[in-house]
Amino acid sequence: MSADPRTTAPTLGRLTAPAAWQTVDLISDLHLQASEMATFEAWRDYMARTTADAVLILGDLFEVWVGDDAAESDPFLQSCAQVLRQTAQRLHVAFMPGNRDFLVGPAFLSDCGVHALSDPCLLQWGAQRMVLSHGDALCLDDRAYQAFRQQVRSADWQTEFLAKPLHERLALARAMRTQSESQKYSGAVYADADAIMALNWLHAAGANRLVHGHTHQPADHPLGTGLRHVLSDWSLDHAPHRAQVFRMQRGGDFTRLDLTPTTNSTL
Repeated sequence: MSADPRTTAPTLGRLTAPAAWQTVDLISDLHLQASEMATFEAWRDYMARTTADAVLILGDLFEVWVGDDAAESDPFLQSCAQVLRQTAQRLHVAFMPGNRDFLVGPAFLSDCGVHALSDPCLLQWGAQRMVLSHGDALCLDDRAYQAFRQQVRSADWQTEFLAKPLHERLALARAMRTQSESQKYSGAVYADADAIMALNWLHAAGANRLVHGHTHQPADHPLGTGLRHVLSDWSLDHAPHRAQVFRMQRGGDFTRLDLTPTTNSTL
């Protein structure tokens, strides 16, 4: 009998914030793609202007990623890489894989000067301890996705997939995106994070906050004696528009910066 994921102790990565950090921004689920340039431009402008000491990207920065070699011949992905590269020259940028871009590899991150984050990860920031995750592993009620996730996160599957010609990988990705879009517009209700598993992660980490994305349902929820913060997705090419940055300050204060065109957030 397999172990119950809700009560199994997670394997936690760790990020220890330098003493100099005063502000950390967290974003996720931008789903960057060449057909949605308004979202890309908002992200590019935010990355150029943010005054944070670190930007932590908790997955699904890209709508799809079929291998680092795809960026070598894709002008849009090269533009994304340039944004990351320029931002990483002046502040700490870190990336955690999501369900759309889990194949982003160390070669691409290294070339951009971006640090890798494992999922889940414990952020130790002074006296604060918080668990960071993309969030998809917590959505246990989506059983079909969890079975798919277990398959594609295996080393054997990834080795076999990345060995396919680029054009074949791109075709497979297009097919999966079409299926995903059909589900998105069908009115399907997406699973939320499992409360028991989320609380277990906090207890295992000795933390009092969990920050994650994936569900596209930005909100702040009580979680035991702590809090669960759900990050916003970004969508500026289709209504309703949404683009939030979750900003945390040393000491524990947090705010959600709204970067949609009708607002004038100061970064």
